[in-house]
Amino acid sequence: MQLSPILAQLEQYPFARLDAWRSEARRRGIEPIDFGVGDPREATPPFIREALVAALGERSSYPRAAGLPELREAIASWLALRFGVEIDATVEIVPTLGSKEAIFSFAQIVLGERRLVAVPEPAYPVYERGALFAGGEIVTVPLSERNGWLPDLDRFAAWDELALFWTCYPNNPTGACAPLSFYEELAERAREHGFLLCSDEAYSELWFGERPQSALEVAERSHVVVFNTLSKRSSMTGYRSGFVCAPRQVADALRAFRPTIGTAPQEFVQRASVAAWSDEAHVETVRAAYRRKRETLLPALEARGLRSAGGDATFFLWLAVEEPSEPFARRLLERGILVAPGSFFGPAGEGYVRMALVPTQRDCERAAAILAEGL
Repeated sequence: MQLSPILAQLEQYPFARLDAWRSEARRRGIEPIDFGVGDPREATPPFIREALVAALGERSSYPRAAGLPELREAIASWLALRFGVEIDATVEIVPTLGSKEAIFSFAQIVLGERRLVAVPEPAYPVYERGALFAGGEIVTVPLSERNGWLPDLDRFAAWDELALFWTCYPNNPTGACAPLSFYEELAERAREHGFLLCSDEAYSELWFGERPQSALEVAERSHVVVFNTLSKRSSMTGYRSGFVCAPRQVADALRAFRPTIGTAPQEFVQRASVAAWSDEAHVETVRAAYRRKRETLLPALEARGLRSAGGDATFFLWLAVEEPSEPFARRLLERGILVAPGSFFGPAGEGYVRMALVPTQRDCERAAAILAEGL
C-alpha cells in the first residue's frame, strides 16, 4: 500500500507529541497542569450555548458553503465595529470550520503556476503543512526577538516567485503584534508582485497592551486575505466556527471549492456564532480572565529566571530559557507543568518555551506555587 509521500516525510505533529508526553507522565503518577496546547478551559458563555440549543430543530440539513446571510452580516458588522472597515458581507465573507481547516486548505485553491509559499518561523505548523499537501514549495521567513518578532521584508528576495505570504499577528507562539505600517508595506509588495498576503488573526481579541490592528485596515486590500475565528475570543474551540474575508475573486473561488469537501459549520453552530459575533461584553470578560492568569504566573516565572521574550497579546507566554527547549520542557514536566518546547515551532524557536494560559485560574495559582519552590 502506498501513502502520501508528504505524510511520510513529515515528523509527528508537534502537539501529538505533547499528548504522548502527558500520557507518559500520568503513567508515572504525575498529573500535569497542561499549558501545552492552546485549548481554552473557560466556559463558553451561556447566551451562546442557549442560542445553539434554540437553533436545534427536529432535523438538520447539510449546511451550504456560503453560510447563513445572518452570520455573514454579523461578521461584517463586527469587522466594522472592531476595525472600522466596510465589508460586503455577500461578496467578501466565507464562514469556515474555525480557521485551521481554512488555512490548511487555502493553498489548494490558489496555487497555480506559482508554487512558492512564504511561512514565518517560529510558527504554528499548519501554514507549511497545508502548502506541502497542495504541492507547494516552502520558503521560511525567520522571525527574531531582535526585530520584535516581525519578518525583515528587506531581506526577502523571491517576491516575483511568490504565491502566498503568511503572517500571524497577534503571533502564535510569541504573542507579538504587528503595526499597521507592516501590513501596508506587505500589502503594497503583494500588489506589486502579484501574491496574496494571508493574515491569520485568530488572537486579535486577546491583548493586554495596545489593541492589535488587522491587515484589513490597509488602504488597499485587493491582495489581502484575513482568517479569524470564535475559538479564542469566545472560548468556542469545539464549535469550529470562523471566517475568511477575501477579495471577490478569492472568495468566489472559496465558495466554488468548499462544497466539494463539505466544509461549513452546522446551521445551529452558525446561529450560535451570530450571537457570539454580536456581543463584546463577554470578550472583555474573557480578556480579563487571561490578564489575571498572566499576572499570576509572570512574577513566579521571572523569579525563576524565565524571561518573557514575547509580546503582550494572545494567551501565550513566550519564555527564554538557557538550555535546549525540549530537555527544559521535559524537566518542567517532572514538576507537574506541561509546556511546549519552542523547537516544536521550528528551529528558530529553539531557546524558548511556549506556555498557553488555558488552565483554570486555580491551576495557574498551583503552577505559580510549584515554580516558587524552584526548578
